[in-house]
Amino acid sequence: MRKRKIREGIYFLGAPDWERRLFDSLIPLPYGTSYNAYLIEGREKTVLLDTVDPSKREILLAQLEGVERIDYIVSHHAEQDHSGCIPDVLDLYRGSRVITTPAGRTMLMDLLRIPADRIQTVTDGETLPLGGRTLEFIYTPWVHWPETMSTYLKEERILFSCDFFGSHLATSRLYAGEEGDLAYREAKVYYATIMMPYHRTIAKNLEKLKGYEIEVIAPSHGPLYETPSEILERYREWVSGRTKDTVLLPYVSMHGSTKLMVEYLTAFLAERGIEVRRYDLTVSDPGSIATDLVDAKTMVIGSPVILGGLHPHVAGLLYIVNLLRPKLEFLSFVGSYGWASRVMEQVRGMVPNLKVEFLEPVLSKGLPGEKEIEDLKGLAERIHERHKQTLEV
Repeated sequence: MRKRKIREGIYFLGAPDWERRLFDSLIPLPYGTSYNAYLIEGREKTVLLDTVDPSKREILLAQLEGVERIDYIVSHHAEQDHSGCIPDVLDLYRGSRVITTPAGRTMLMDLLRIPADRIQTVTDGETLPLGGRTLEFIYTPWVHWPETMSTYLKEERILFSCDFFGSHLATSRLYAGEEGDLAYREAKVYYATIMMPYHRTIAKNLEKLKGYEIEVIAPSHGPLYETPSEILERYREWVSGRTKDTVLLPYVSMHGSTKLMVEYLTAFLAERGIEVRRYDLTVSDPGSIATDLVDAKTMVIGSPVILGGLHPHVAGLLYIVNLLRPKLEFLSFVGSYGWASRVMEQVRGMVPNLKVEFLEPVLSKGLPGEKEIEDLKGLAERIHERHKQTLEV
C-alpha cells in the first residue's frame, strides 16, 4: 500500500487491517480496523503524525521509502496501535524527535522504552512552524487516555484527531461517505466502547474545538471526514444528557422461564410504543450492547438465579456497564428462581457508577404464572410513565 495524497505535501500513511476481529481482547471488529499515520512536508521541516500497530510495521516503513528526512514524530496517544512503531522510525531517522504531552512522555518511556532525550513535550496551544505550514497542538485528555492530544494544521484547516472521531473500519476509501455510511455507525460503536465513560470531558473537548475552522477531520482509525459537521453533530448528541424512548433488554435463560418473561415484557413495552433492543447474552457481543447504551433510557436485566446469584454472563455485562457509565436513567430486573433470590441487591451493588432510578423488579418462582405476567405488564406501564415524564421535561 502506497501513501495517498490528501493535499500537496500532506499524505495519508498507515494500513487497513482487514482480518483483525478483536480489539483489546474484548471488542469485536466485524469490519476490521485501520491504523492511520500522516506525513506533512513543510519547506523547512517534515513531520510524521503517529505510526501504526507493530503488526503492520513493514507497510509503514515501505511507505516511508524515499522520504529523506523526518524531523518530528508527533505521538498523539501512547497506546501501541498508534505509537508502537515509533522506535522503528527513530532508528530510521536518527535526527528525529518525538513530540507529545508531558503525560505522553512518561507513557512512551514506560510502554516503549523511548529514550528521554529523544522526546520533546509541548503545551496546550503551542505551535510548531514547518516552513509555510504551522501545527497547533490541542490537548484533548481522556479521548481516551489522559495524555491524548490532537494536532491542527492551520493553513489547510485539517484536524488530526487520533482516537477522537475514529472508527474501527478497514476500507479502501480515504473519506467517509454521505449520511448512512457505515463509517458513522462504526464511529458510534467506537465512541461507545472506549469513550463513553469520559463523555463529560469529551463534551468539553468538543467545546474547545468550536474555536477552530475545520475542513477535514483525519482520525487515526477509519476514514477521514470531508464534511466535519456530520460527525461533530453526532458526537454532540452522544455526549448530551438526552436519552431515547428505548429499553435495552439483555438476558440469559437456562430452561426458558426467564426468556418467557422477556417475551411478555417485550410485547407489553411494544404495545406502549417503546422501542426494545433485546440481546441474548450467550450469543451477543459487547460492542453492540455498548452502542445501544449510548442513548437508551432504560435497561432491564433478565437472568435466572444460579446458586443464589446472577448468571455469570449477566454479572459480566453489569461489570462492563458500570465501567462505561452510560446515561441510563432507569434500571430493573426480571428473572426466575428455584428457592431463594436476592439478585436485585446484587444488581444494585454491581453498578455504583450509574445514576439511575431502580424500578421494582419482577421475580418468578419457576415458570411465570398469571400474577407474574400481570407484574410484567405493570413494569412495562411504570417504564412507559417514567419515560413520558422525562421526555416531557
